[in-house]
Amino acid sequence: MSRRWLIWMYRWIEQICDPLRLQRGCRAYLWFFADWRKYASLPYAESIHFLDTWPQLHDRTTHTSIDTHYFYVNGWAMRRIVAHQPSYHVDVGSQNLFVNLLGAVLPVLFVDYRPLDTNITGLNSVGGNILNLPFAENSVRSISCLHVAEHIGLGRYGDSLDPRGTWKAARELSRILAPGGNLYFAVPIGRERLCFNGARIHYAETILDYFAGLDLVEYSGVSDDGRFVERASLSKFNVCDYACGMFWFKKPELR
Repeated sequence: MSRRWLIWMYRWIEQICDPLRLQRGCRAYLWFFADWRKYASLPYAESIHFLDTWPQLHDRTTHTSIDTHYFYVNGWAMRRIVAHQPSYHVDVGSQNLFVNLLGAVLPVLFVDYRPLDTNITGLNSVGGNILNLPFAENSVRSISCLHVAEHIGLGRYGDSLDPRGTWKAARELSRILAPGGNLYFAVPIGRERLCFNGARIHYAETILDYFAGLDLVEYSGVSDDGRFVERASLSKFNVCDYACGMFWFKKPELR
């Protein structure tokens, strides 16, 4: 059976039961019960009641595990945004941990189809649709939208179905970006296709076409094997299956 078929099968099954996690968990119970017995016999050990046990079976690894896409893209964007010190920053739909940390450094307005229900200094949240953002044309000088636009129009989050959703999202972000303003954008890059209803994967050149009229300042990314490449060539990740492309765009000043 080919690797693509195995990946397809896994993606369908893991929505209700992750077979790899199940396999690892079953094996891990052996050391869990061995540790329980050993701990209970140690001097000063607390009493262990069965109903209070809370097995943690997936953390005994040789390296700290990370989601390479989010680990690198969040750090990539935050470093560049903080370096420019905008008076405020607008994020559209990115990971909530990213906007929380960024809000500790500068004022952030988070816009999402499903707004955050939080109350924290430096971070405000409003409901909004990336296809119709609540901002005037040419009005926002600093924007991020990280690992979001590839989902637009697939119904994954209850949004309307739209085959041109990612393109429309790119045009709306371009519309509200102010002249001289910075846009930090990330989507999956690789063999161009639709993985319904998870995400669209694009070639880097396609994303540049979507943002026609903006200047590309930097292109970086994460390859299939989890390696971060800073300032890559546009074709670097196009042969990948599911890489992460990070685009820093700037809108030209009005003349």
